Amino acid sequence: MTPDLTIGWIGAGRMGSAMAARLLAAGLDVAVYNRTRAKAEPLAALGARLAETPSDLADRDIVFTNLSSSDVFVDMVCGPNGLLSRKSKAPRLLVDFSTISTEASATVRAALAQRGTAMLDAPVSGNAKVVEAGKLSIVASGPAEAFEMARPYLHLMAKAATYVGEGEAARIVKICHNVFLGVVAQSLAEVTILAEKGGVSRHAFLDFINNSVMGSMFTRYKAPAYVNLDFKPTFTPVLLRKDLDLGLAAGRAMEVPLPLAAQVREILQSMIGQGYRDCDFAALLEVEAKAAGLRLEPENVDVDPGI
Repeated sequence: MTPDLTIGWIGAGRMGSAMAARLLAAGLDVAVYNRTRAKAEPLAALGARLAETPSDLADRDIVFTNLSSSDVFVDMVCGPNGLLSRKSKAPRLLVDFSTISTEASATVRAALAQRGTAMLDAPVSGNAKVVEAGKLSIVASGPAEAFEMARPYLHLMAKAATYVGEGEAARIVKICHNVFLGVVAQSLAEVTILAEKGGVSRHAFLDFINNSVMGSMFTRYKAPAYVNLDFKPTFTPVLLRKDLDLGLAAGRAMEVPLPLAAQVREILQSMIGQGYRDCDFAALLEVEAKAAGLRLEPENVDVDPGI
C-alpha cells in the first residue's frame, strides 16, 4: 500500500458513502464532494474533509467518482466547477465506479489525458449492504500501471478487483452484468409467482432455489425482499431501465440481438408507468403478481440473505 497518497471522492450517495467509509476506516486522507452536502456529512464524522466544489479535489493524488448518470459524470469532471476547472492542478489518477455510457467515459478520458491524468474505469457489482459485508466486486480497465496504482485501494473496498484490459472494456462488462441482472430478476419474479400460484410459499420455494444449482449470491440476497415484500430501494427500476437502455444501445451498435433484454426493458417501462419509481427493482415481483391476478402478502419469515 502507498499510505501517503491523498484521496478525493465525488458522489456520496448510499453506495459511494459505504465505499468511502472503508477507506476512512483504513486511516486514509479522504476529501469528499457531493452535490447535496448533507449526504456527505456522515463521512465528515468519520474523518473526511468536505469540499465545496469538485475543483477543490484537483490537488488530490487519486480521485474516485461514483455518480448516477453520464451527464453528471461529465459535469463533475469537465464542467465549470469540475475537477479539471483549475488550470494549475489535476489529480494523477481518476477512478470511476459509475455505470455510464462508453461515450461519456471516452469524453472524460480524453479531457483527463490532456491534463496528464490517467483514468481507470472501475464499475462495481453490489450495493451498500454488499460493500459493508466486504463482498463487493470491481471490474477495471485502463492503463495497466493505473490499475496497479489503484489496486490496494480497490481491495480495501472490494473482495475482488478484476482487470480486463485497456480503454473502455470494463464499461461493456458492467453493461453486460446489469443486462443479466435485469433478465435474472424478472425470471426469478416469474417463477416465484408461478410457484406461489401453485400453492407453494415464497420462502419455501426460494429456500429450495437458493440451495440448488440455480442459487446464487443474487437469489439469496433478494430472497428476503421477495418473501417479505420489502422494497426499500437498493437499486431502482429507473436506474435498471437506464442500464438496459445502455445494453440495448451497445447491442445495436455491435449488431448483437438482445431479445430478452428488450422485453425486460419494456416490463420496466410499464412498471415505472404504474408508479414504481422510488422502490427497489425487486418490486418486479409485485408487478408479475398483478399480471397473474395474485394478491401478495408479506410472509413475515426470517430469511438469511447470505451476506
